Amino acid sequence: GYIMTCAHVVSGASNITVTIDSKDYTATVVGEDDESDIAVLKIDGHGLPTVSLGNPSLLKPGEWVVTIGSPFGFDNSVTAGIVSAKGRQLPGDAYVPFIQTDVAINPGNSGGPLFNLDGQVVGINSQIYSRSGGFMGISFAIPIDVAMQVADQLKAHGRVSRAVIGVSVQELS
Repeated sequence: GYIMTCAHVVSGASNITVTIDSKDYTATVVGEDDESDIAVLKIDGHGLPTVSLGNPSLLKPGEWVVTIGSPFGFDNSVTAGIVSAKGRQLPGDAYVPFIQTDVAINPGNSGGPLFNLDGQVVGINSQIYSRSGGFMGISFAIPIDVAMQVADQLKAHGRVSRAVIGVSVQELS
């Protein structure tokens, strides 16, 4: 009954309900990691559906991907797009090598899966780049291998430990 989503989706929530096949489950937060924007939830249930995980390192720019979610409350919406780049670093983020796509991510899609065309989850939709607050063609997903490493630590310890050595890289003239 473990479910992965984005930390910003559940942050500050007092009650979390997960709906699977028209059945509601009360979820508890196992742990959240703001730096990677990953949260792990737990529900009690039997015979719950699962998804297969893919390998984001096999993704190539130009490859098609699809996502499902509930943008603006429209349940079970599917959008398709292509991978633009891998390993994107966003300003102020040092922990996630994002997958950049042009899949439409709007409010309600965050925390949902990004699938390759084999139906395997390769990422978790996290955020968009937008001046207006709405989708403008640039979306970012957390690679599923990064998300799984964070989730494993959250399940084991309730938090994520990171080593910092205080070194940064810059160009020299």
